[in-house]
Amino acid sequence: MNGKHWVLWDGACAFCRRAALWVKRKDLEHRFEIVAYQEAPSPPMTPALYSACQEALHVVTMEGKVLRSGRACLFILEGLGWRSLARFLRWPPLVWIVELCYRLVAANRWLFSRIVFRRD
Repeated sequence: MNGKHWVLWDGACAFCRRAALWVKRKDLEHRFEIVAYQEAPSPPMTPALYSACQEALHVVTMEGKVLRSGRACLFILEGLGWRSLARFLRWPPLVWIVELCYRLVAANRWLFSRIVFRRD
């Protein structure tokens, strides 16, 4: 690929767009290629990955490992400098709580978009 980790997010989702922009601003070392999955080139995009991206955020690491949902978020946090927190949250049962929280937020993106990204 291009020597970066690919972050594949839902380009049709306002909440996801704001979160992707936040990651771009925080990625001072330019570790991530942040792109809406609908616009991602092949590789890394495949038909199976495209289908999976319709359900959750995905990261394709430089090594080709595919992470999704809460684990993808933890990988991004680690790459942005929150290593200790991300590594701590990967331990069971904490990672299960992260995954549950991811599912709750993903299922209610419209609500969280209004709460987290309020316009002042």
